[in-house]
Amino acid sequence: MAPLHFIKAHGCGNDFVLLPDTDDQLTLTEDLTKAMCDRHVGIGADGVIRIGAPTTETGAVFMDYRNADGSIAEMCGNGVRTVAMWYAQAHPDATTVNVDTRAGMKHVTIHRDETGAFSAATVNMGIPELFSRNHKITMPDGAIIPLTTLSMGNPHAVVVMGRVGADCVLDYPLNRIGPFIEHHPDFPDGTNVEVIASTTSTTVVGRIHERGVGETLASGTGSSAMAVAAIAHGLTERAVTVYLPGGQIHIDWPKDNAPLMMTGPAVSVFSGTW
Repeated sequence: MAPLHFIKAHGCGNDFVLLPDTDDQLTLTEDLTKAMCDRHVGIGADGVIRIGAPTTETGAVFMDYRNADGSIAEMCGNGVRTVAMWYAQAHPDATTVNVDTRAGMKHVTIHRDETGAFSAATVNMGIPELFSRNHKITMPDGAIIPLTTLSMGNPHAVVVMGRVGADCVLDYPLNRIGPFIEHHPDFPDGTNVEVIASTTSTTVVGRIHERGVGETLASGTGSSAMAVAAIAHGLTERAVTVYLPGGQIHIDWPKDNAPLMMTGPAVSVFSGTW
């Protein structure tokens, strides 16, 4: 295999290996993804994004994304922001970019600082699809976990703790409950698992166990799902800031049948050749 140019990037600590491939010369395989994501003998990441040629007439690029375990994911909100960052750096005058994904095209607004450098991106995440506010899962010890289930182009199951302190989220046994729910038969394709609390009417504190990865510092679709769950339970207003271990993401969902808008940063860490 010819040497591959890569960029290591992250959105609020949710990190990715970006592989620019707009000529579609590379096949992103499960084995390559696992090797690159290995944090001991690889580059280390939560997933790999091949930035391919667009798949629609109005798209600029295609986000070909695989989780750290090599599985294919439909969508990744933080990943889209890192792709927008790459595009903004390659096109200094760009203010928007359309990113094709397996969950459809995502319209992204590029934000720049006073020097013209990329600073953040706002992603139109589409209209959330809420399935249930009270989907019950029985744990092996008999405990019943009520979940709010929904899709942000990919599946999410949210444990809503209510209006409590952030410590309740930090102390929650997500490392035990997350993997069990991810692989539960109720979710044949697996699911992302979040736990949240609403500390005020405009703030949500959350953690996420990502399908195919494990617990990560942040998630774009996950933060969107957290906000949707909090709003669905009447805990917050429709514009909220989601506080995650890796940083903050702002969510604006003006009404149920409207697209949800997600705003957050993306940072390039280093680049190299694999």
